[in-house]
Amino acid sequence: MRAIVIDKPGGPEVLTWREVPDPLPERGEVIIDVAASAVNRADALQRQGFYDPPPGASPYPGMECSGVVEAVGSDVEGFAPGDRVCALLSGGGYAEKVAVPWQQVMRVPKGVDLVEAAGLPEVACTVWSNVFMTARLRKGETLLVHGGASGIGTMAVQLAKAFGSRVVVTAGSPEKIGRCLELGADEGIDYRREDFSEKVKADVVLDIMGGKYLAGNIKVLKTGGRLVVIGLQGGTKGELDLGALLAKRASVYGTTLRSRPVDEKGAIVRGVVDNVWPLLDAGAIRPVVHARVPMSDAAEAHRILESGEHIGKILLVS
Repeated sequence: MRAIVIDKPGGPEVLTWREVPDPLPERGEVIIDVAASAVNRADALQRQGFYDPPPGASPYPGMECSGVVEAVGSDVEGFAPGDRVCALLSGGGYAEKVAVPWQQVMRVPKGVDLVEAAGLPEVACTVWSNVFMTARLRKGETLLVHGGASGIGTMAVQLAKAFGSRVVVTAGSPEKIGRCLELGADEGIDYRREDFSEKVKADVVLDIMGGKYLAGNIKVLKTGGRLVVIGLQGGTKGELDLGALLAKRASVYGTTLRSRPVDEKGAIVRGVVDNVWPLLDAGAIRPVVHARVPMSDAAEAHRILESGEHIGKILLVS
């Protein structure tokens, strides 16, 4: 098979499309003939040498994919060759084939294109696990989503609205805010022109910025509020006012998804299939795709990602 290989850390130009050994199904694994993958910030960090795959994971980038089951190993439950699926990966999505534990595999929702399904696993699992499982967002509460026009942001907006919450987003342009409002957001804040911490009060904050936004995030939390930090685009360190945290009886969570063990990922995947897939089947929510790029031109997809101009997901088509 062919895959995107990173021989040395660097810019998008280090992503090379070349022949590598085919994966073989080990016990409990499914081999997927990949139709598409999708680009995530973690892929760019891996390319730059800052985010190595977990032990035992594929060395190739790509944390999600869609395609058709080609083969199954022993002890695989519920999947057979020919099934149309998408999957949450620890790596290896930028390839023509990938091996993945069966617990992380999901059937493609009804009415979703096989290629577009590649953009669902990472965002659906991230939003479900953080906003609903960890932060326990409830009907009628307010969710603040930083980076509302991102892949994760566009899913968070739709899911929170589908479950009856009020949603406020931050984004970097009127166009991005407009798209978030079209997806159901109640309010948009242009972070280039406005201070979000002066504009909103929230029960739950989904944060991709980390240190830079820590003080502001604590400020906007209501009593009993929950801050979930899932990214560090604004740095790893910030000053935390513990007095404010205690006075509000608030909570701060930091989470990652990629390095979790299979059983934890499997539990998240089951939650997604039970709670998110029916909304996709009914057309109540949808994947938001900015561009489809040939997988062999992954470098261009990374340039689009790093430009910050995209809305939704960037797909890599095999």
